[in-house]
Amino acid sequence: MKRNDIKILHEKTNAELFKQLGELEMKIAKAKLELSAGKLANLRLPGKLRDDIARIKTVLREQELYKESK
Repeated sequence: MKRNDIKILHEKTNAELFKQLGELEMKIAKAKLELSAGKLANLRLPGKLRDDIARIKTVLREQELYKESK
C-alpha cells in the first residue's frame, strides 16, 4: 500500500473500511490456499495483505478513539 493510499484510508467511512477489510480477509484466505497448493506466484502476497489489514484496523481504532475523546 502506497503512502497516498494510506492517506485515503483516513478519509473513508467506517462502512467502507469494514467492506475493504472483508475483501482483504477473503483475498488472504484464497492466497493461503494457493500457497499451500503451490500455485501462488507471488510468495509475499499473504504478508502484504496482512499488513494492509493491520493498517485498516489501525485506522478504525484511531477513529473509534477519536469519537470517544469528544
